[in-house]
Amino acid sequence: MSAEHTRPGELIPDTTGALRRAVAPKAAGHLTGAEETSTGQRRNLTYEETEAFWAFAAIQVLRLTGIRNEELLELTHHSITEYRLPSTDEVVPLLQVAPSKTDSERLLLVSPELADILSTIIRRLRGSSRTIPLVTSYDVHERVWNPPMPLLFQRDIGTEHRAFTPTALRKLLINALATMGLTDAGGEPLVFSPHDFRRTFVTDTIMNGLPPHIAQVICGHKSLDTTMGYEAIYPAETIEAHRTFIARRRATRPSDEYRTPTEEEWDAFLAHFEKRKVSIGTCARAFSGPCVHEHACVRCSLLRPDPAQRSRLEEIRDNLIASIAEAEREGWLGEVEGLQVNLAAAKDKLAQLDRRTPGGTAITLGMSRRVPAQPIREEGTASLRESLDDQE
Repeated sequence: MSAEHTRPGELIPDTTGALRRAVAPKAAGHLTGAEETSTGQRRNLTYEETEAFWAFAAIQVLRLTGIRNEELLELTHHSITEYRLPSTDEVVPLLQVAPSKTDSERLLLVSPELADILSTIIRRLRGSSRTIPLVTSYDVHERVWNPPMPLLFQRDIGTEHRAFTPTALRKLLINALATMGLTDAGGEPLVFSPHDFRRTFVTDTIMNGLPPHIAQVICGHKSLDTTMGYEAIYPAETIEAHRTFIARRRATRPSDEYRTPTEEEWDAFLAHFEKRKVSIGTCARAFSGPCVHEHACVRCSLLRPDPAQRSRLEEIRDNLIASIAEAEREGWLGEVEGLQVNLAAAKDKLAQLDRRTPGGTAITLGMSRRVPAQPIREEGTASLRESLDDQE
């Protein structure tokens, strides 16, 4: 900091004359203070720089890893490990995340951006001693004190090092948002929790092509539904992603699949629809697909009956009933089973027509009554957000 190299009483460079180095008492000689030249208000620059750095570090680690806030506070110097790829013999850095909600640890690939943040944190903690101090931390979920560890998120308080707590982490984010003056769409101060970075991470990774089941492993979710619940996808993004997928698929497929059809192929395609018209409706089987029922259309589930041919279907039904009675009377039992199958199919086609006929019997779906939206109080919103974070 340029303020540390400024003599007491002189203006601090790069502040456009707004700050003057304050004269600190001997008891607070390790702190760097300043005075605002316009108001004379004193400021603790050492405290402000510390708060700004750890807010920056926490936001970057949460944003680049998607880990939970309790997992962030349990990161140690030993969490940074390496792995040698068997195919290329290349060494890649990994971040080992301690078990938290799912009681299973996982390894995350350290990106170059994350590696820069972690190295900056380690350099700051080492200082001139070249070692990271060992500090104890309290597990608010297990209600036990953890043994001394080289935690990455620790800070100086007085003459000792202390681990960050969940409350301190929240205050870092609140103060950072207040300093930046960010607001929501309604102009209200923006409220952001550590868990919101986890949702942002999932959305960003999936929207940039990472398969959802891989995002599930990275986030440590037991169910893929949980991962997809974190993803915020909007209609415009869905359309653009689908268009990109189609363009990529067309580029990888053989080009002859997209050639212009010949006149003979067009004629065959158009004739397909003409040949699907039968006496009691329309056949909906695929182009050039064979008839699996050997043109016994009444039995086919792909037959769409024509309402104008209802009398013909009723005649077929009555004839089948008469044929079954005759077969049973004459003892032609081998005919009865096939006729009964045809009769059931004819009755099903008539039922389809009944369901499609306007003015038919109304069916109550049991839909809930729409209730006008009620305004949500601010304290209720905050409580809901805290509850969701605690659940995760």
